[in-house]
This record gives sequence, C-alpha cells and structure tokens, in this order.
Amino acid sequence: MRRFPAFDPPEYVGWQADPALVEAFDGTWRRDPERAAAVAALDEAALLDLYAGMLRTRLHDVMLKRWVRQGVISKAWLGTGEEATTVGPVHALDRARDVVAPMIRNAGACCEMGMSVAAMLRGYLGTSDSPSRGRDGHVGDFEHRVLQPISNIGNMPPVAAGIALASKLRGEQRVVLTWVGDGSVSVGATHEAFNFAAVHKLPVTFVIQNNQVALGTRLTAHRLTEDFADLHKAYGCAGGSFDGNNVLDAYGAAGVAAARCRRGDGPVILDATTFRMGGHATHDEQEARHVLPAELFAYWGARDPVGLYEEWLKGRGVGADRLAAIEDAVSAEVDRAAEEALASRQTHAPKGETAVEGVYAD
Repeated sequence: MRRFPAFDPPEYVGWQADPALVEAFDGTWRRDPERAAAVAALDEAALLDLYAGMLRTRLHDVMLKRWVRQGVISKAWLGTGEEATTVGPVHALDRARDVVAPMIRNAGACCEMGMSVAAMLRGYLGTSDSPSRGRDGHVGDFEHRVLQPISNIGNMPPVAAGIALASKLRGEQRVVLTWVGDGSVSVGATHEAFNFAAVHKLPVTFVIQNNQVALGTRLTAHRLTEDFADLHKAYGCAGGSFDGNNVLDAYGAAGVAAARCRRGDGPVILDATTFRMGGHATHDEQEARHVLPAELFAYWGARDPVGLYEEWLKGRGVGADRLAAIEDAVSAEVDRAAEEALASRQTHAPKGETAVEGVYAD
C-alpha cells in the first residue's frame, strides 16, 4: 500500500516486509485447529474483503490526520496499527444480525458493519446529518447494529452484556462483540460485566485490546502481568489469545468465539496484543514517543498489520495489480466521503432548538 510521510508513523513510511515475519504470518492460526478451519473456509473474495476493510480503516485515519493538519478539526483519535484487532473480528460475525459496541479506536468496525465513511467523517464535523446529529464525536448507528461508544471508557461492557441478555431472552441467536482497552480492564464496571455475562452464559465476546498503554500510562505501571491470556479463568468462561496485528488470527479466534456464543455456551474473553502507533490522540503524538521506548515502536512498526497481510496475499498468488486496484477503489471512496462530509458542514449546521430533542427531559 502507499505510504504517507506527512501522516503515517515514521516506522511505516519506509516499511519493508521482514521475510521471517511474513513466513510466520500463517503459523499463528494454524496452531489452533478450529481457527485454521475457519480461515481455510474463506474464499478469495472474503480474503480481499478483509484487505479492503483494513485499508478503509487506515485511510479513514489518514484523512482525519490530514484534517487536523489543515485545521478542519482540532484532534482525532486514531487506530493506526490496530486495524486487524478491529476488522478481523467484525468480519467473523453475521453482520446482518449481530451487534458491535466499538471503542473510539475501533472506528473501522462501524464501516465494516455498513456505515459509510462519510457518516464517520460527518461525526467528527458535528453536522446535523451525522449519526449523532451533531451532538457527539463518538459515532455509532443502531440501524447498522453499531452501538455508539460511551466516552467514559469501561462502561461499554455492561451495555454489551445487557444487549446480549435481551437477545438471549428473545431467542434471537444474536452475538454481541465489544472491545475493552487494557486500561479499562481495571474499571469495576468491566469486571461486573464479565462476571454477569459468565453467570448467565450470555452470547457476548469481549476482546481485550491490549495496546500496552492507557492514555499515557504503560501497562507495566498498572498491571503485574503483561497480558490477559488467563483472565477468562477468573470468571469461569471460555477465552484465549490472538495476535492483534494478524487479521486472519483475529478472524479465526473471533469466529470460533461467535460460534460458541451462538450455541449458548458464551461468553468468551479474548486477549489481543497489539500496539498504538501514536498518541492517545493527535494532540499528544510526542508524548507517546516519550512515554514508550523507541524499541517498541520499531518492533511493532515492523509488524504493520496491513503490510504483513498484503505480503501474505501476494504469497498466495494475489497479484500486486489487483491489490493496487482495491487500494485505488478504497482511496477514492474515502476521498469522496471527505468531500461529502465537508459539503455537509456548509449546509447542515445543527440548529440550537434541536438540543432538546431526543433527550429524557427538556
């Protein structure tokens, strides 16, 4: 894929595939027979759909960063480097009926569930035709089964558990998927949700998105162990780990989890180790470089989830020209979305009187 020196992390700008990492790419899911079977069932169209989803997620972030540099918006929360942890699990769902509850760094989940890139960008611009009608930069749309994120993190898991409970009571065979940051695991509401879901065998999958830093606090400063692989044992439910930078391992693990939930054997707590290739938001990029050592950025920079998957696809015989065509199509989609969103800002400024609409009291 194309690299953007002005917007990509430095480690991505001159990215070259490490042959050893490419060779090891499919070893992650092949060690688990259930995951291997799930991945093996993917045809070429599905594999390329995953690629397009990760490109869409990356280019959505690039556009937001461009807008910050241009002064269109003041800051943005990015998921650069964490695309596989988001896109893989969403594609493992039945996207016609299942529900996702993303964090703000899982913006790619919204588009992969059917929301348009333009809707996502309008959310940042606060237009009246944005999904939140200009009220909130956190974006979701329940018509696409995407729950809008809650700003005070750690409070999404109980809501996800509640949706899963309603689904179980109604006999809907619906799976709910949500992500939990490594810092949010320390929040009491998260533990209550894990326990409640386990006791009631709710059809919900929790992905602990361990990007190794909570705001500006490193994982080692707030947790004695550096992963969450065994956390599920504390609640007596199923769980496991997957490589958060490997979209096929993410797909396989989440697919196995979704099948378990649908059978009535849920919930599942999955541990995904990944890395945030920047600051908490665009306003503190330099803080991230001070808080986290350069060696971590170099290590994870070599493991760019989009680049490694692209190399794996080439190894399977997918031509570079075909991949380039997909990238061109996704890039054009994002560019059109940006133009549409900017046009909305000129014509759809929220009216003051709408502030009292859709609230519990006025």
